[in-house]
Amino acid sequence: MAHGHNLAILRGLIKFKSNTQKIWGVLILLSIVTTVEVALGIVKPEWSMVKVLGMKLLNWIFIILTIVKAYYITWDFMHMRDETKALRRMVVWTAIFLILYLIFILLQEGGYVFDVYDSGYVKRDF
Repeated sequence: MAHGHNLAILRGLIKFKSNTQKIWGVLILLSIVTTVEVALGIVKPEWSMVKVLGMKLLNWIFIILTIVKAYYITWDFMHMRDETKALRRMVVWTAIFLILYLIFILLQEGGYVFDVYDSGYVKRDF
């Protein structure tokens, strides 16, 4: 471990007195983010239906909020905050590249499948 336990979340904006309080704080933070995701999924506001980079803004919001949740789960519950800087960077950069690659696949293949169903024929053959 690189250093002692850090009892703060949100880059030090919220500090806790014990690990138990911190666990509850992270649980509340993750619950709030999940509640926002579910509320947006149910309501689907009109402003979120605008296309941004090939997907609806609502989908981008879901992706970003999911990444935020994954970050806090990894950072606090998997104790990445206590590891060396090099290990943290290896884990984070690998995840970032994987997420970007999966977004690329989603956009590429999703657009192709939509075109096939929309026009009724295959445009390109692999």
